[in-house]
Amino acid sequence: VQLQASGGGLVQAGGSLRLSCAASGRTFSMYVVGWFRQAPGKEREFVATIGRSGGSTLYADSVKGRFTLSRDNTKNTVYLQMNSLKPEDTAVYYCAANSVILRTPSGWDYWGQGTLVTVSS
Repeated sequence: VQLQASGGGLVQAGGSLRLSCAASGRTFSMYVVGWFRQAPGKEREFVATIGRSGGSTLYADSVKGRFTLSRDNTKNTVYLQMNSLKPEDTAVYYCAANSVILRTPSGWDYWGQGTLVTVSS
């Protein structure tokens, strides 16, 4: 499966953005999808993940209550709604697909190219 992340941009603190992860292939609904982010000079970190049907989600503590994952398997797309953004959310955001849920970047089978989110103070 090929993944395309989009929706990044520049936003002021307190603002919102919605990222999209669009996938090719008819088997998208068979994959768990995760979002990770990597800030300059830092390691890639877990943000959130969503199960195959969208019924189960996991969030990093740093984004819980502010970010919401959803997916539309008819459109082969996962959405990451990001509200109340903070400067520390600034990073390149990557989506990934896998057969199992993992909270670490290693072990994911497929990755998108990343989309930059910049939150100004």
